[in-house]
Amino acid sequence: MARRVNVIGVGMVKFQKPGASDEYNVMASNAIRAAIADSKVDFKDIEQAFAGYVYGDSTCGQRSVYEVGLTGIPVVNVNNNCSTGSTALFLARQAIEAGAECVLAVGFEKMEKGALGSKFTDRTNPLDKHAEVMSRVQGFNQAPPAAQMFGGAGREYRWRYGTKKETFAKISAKARQHASKNPLALFSNVLSVDEIMASEEVFDPLTRYQCCPPTCGAAAAILCSDEFAKKKGISNPVWIAAQSMTTDYQTSFQDSMIKMVGWDMAVAAAKQVYEKSGLGPNDVQVVELHDCFTANELLTYEALGLCKEGEAEKYITEGQNTYGGKHVTNPSGGLLSKGHPLGATGLAQCTELVWQLRGQADQRQVPNAKVALQHNLGLGGACVMTMYRRD
Repeated sequence: MARRVNVIGVGMVKFQKPGASDEYNVMASNAIRAAIADSKVDFKDIEQAFAGYVYGDSTCGQRSVYEVGLTGIPVVNVNNNCSTGSTALFLARQAIEAGAECVLAVGFEKMEKGALGSKFTDRTNPLDKHAEVMSRVQGFNQAPPAAQMFGGAGREYRWRYGTKKETFAKISAKARQHASKNPLALFSNVLSVDEIMASEEVFDPLTRYQCCPPTCGAAAAILCSDEFAKKKGISNPVWIAAQSMTTDYQTSFQDSMIKMVGWDMAVAAAKQVYEKSGLGPNDVQVVELHDCFTANELLTYEALGLCKEGEAEKYITEGQNTYGGKHVTNPSGGLLSKGHPLGATGLAQCTELVWQLRGQADQRQVPNAKVALQHNLGLGGACVMTMYRRD
């Protein structure tokens, strides 16, 4: 039987627009210090560190960890596109299961203004298979590539089920409402559905306010074994009931935009987590999922089994995705409103869910939260799902 893995410390910094943040090593070290303070352990207790970031030179992880302590521990740098933070968490969890007692996962990103683009033009693009699908299905235009991919998936869903454009905008309005209660979120101003719909179109059905912004930030988590927790006098910690990572399948590259942006990865990862944990969607009270675009949040409701296929519009219209409904999704504000610093996103999701299960989420607190679900997606591709519990 695998060792139980506990999350005993979490921390993050306030997310900022590009150009307004501290240096990556300052943000990362501040997040690490916050997680250490939250855990009440010492840096010398940490045996390994996994540091996630997408944009940066080699060994940025070491440079960030060195700000906090120089103890000679292994520091592994991790890059898995938008799922980088939760991939670092995945590796830290594996390290505990393999025999380590206390491990750090940290994620950070210092991003540039504007839409994401390729940094290296002299080699094979890792998203070339995804681009081939898009070329066959809908072609290319001048919109940012990621918006074309996820927007195309949303358009495919609309054509299949007759979903209204306003339904996608309602997701963004919900995200803004949630983020207004989160002092660490990038956006604190509430927007109406009409305001979101009136913003310039990026790629049908997505408008500007339905796309996550480039963001700078950092988050961290400290994981440990049961034995270590007992030794440190830590009682009733949040623990990882199950975790899974999937990558693309052959079906990802057939003629479907929905499949191409991670549907099968999410469905498979969710199934694995539900089977490993013995829990299902009806056991979950709070969810942090990868809402890089409103279209992806809508698709993910169905991929995770939060509602049945074809019923996402009903789920949204009835308010089942927010306070008073079946599942409070992205109480932090999500990527749409909290922000999306690629390397930090998965660990910021982890931080929010740990606070929720501890009852420490202040105005965002989900009542009686006992089970939480995390979904973090990166094209290229990887999907990491994590189920958290607190007894």
